[in-house]
Amino acid sequence: MKIVIIGGTGLIGSKTTERLRSRGHEVIAASPNTGVNTITGEGLAEALAGAEVVLDLANSPSFEDKAVMEFFETSGRNLLAAEKTAGVKHHVALSVVGTERLQESGYFRAKLAQERLIKAAGIPYTIVHSTQFMEFLSGIAQSGTVGDTVRLSPAFVQPIASDDVADAMAEVALAAPVNGTIEIAGPERSRLNELVARYLAELGDPRKVEADREARYFGARLEDESLVSDDNPHLGRIGFEEWFATSARK
Repeated sequence: MKIVIIGGTGLIGSKTTERLRSRGHEVIAASPNTGVNTITGEGLAEALAGAEVVLDLANSPSFEDKAVMEFFETSGRNLLAAEKTAGVKHHVALSVVGTERLQESGYFRAKLAQERLIKAAGIPYTIVHSTQFMEFLSGIAQSGTVGDTVRLSPAFVQPIASDDVADAMAEVALAAPVNGTIEIAGPERSRLNELVARYLAELGDPRKVEADREARYFGARLEDESLVSDDNPHLGRIGFEEWFATSARK
């Protein structure tokens, strides 16, 4: 089966590509670097010719409100139109747990707009809502850092390792469309400030983490349940300790 992965050279895309190729499928890892651009349309028709499944794993290069909305709307419209022409049978998109709850954030407003385009396109689809990737912990810490102090919300998170995300995306790609949303999450639930403090301590990073209920996450104030799954998620197998031991220092 021919499968096209938009964002196929990124963190999740490259791992998903590897998994699907190992099962004998023809996989096109599509990105601007490989001559496929969903914003300009360059190379899109050629990449999708004969494809049965498309995975959209692309992310906006800018998280500024206007830029991120333009990215997801333009990319989504161009990709879905090209899929209709090519006769694609299953559109799979990776989104975020809590998208509909965090509309104070420009990023999450853009992701919700992307999801609405998918639902209206008439192509059989599956949207995968994922919790935050463990690989984002460094960036989350940096986003809350002022001087030697990191201020983060004490809201709950349930981060998932990128290897577990790739496993899930490969399985969804080979399954029938659900024409709805499924959720994936890590096996452990923690408070964001406490998890980042643990991560920095393991690294030997001297920054001090403080809980701050007003601290923003992509521009949104978090409640305890904002970023955790409440819809019987598929749980990954890799906890923080195993992930840190095998992946965090790479």
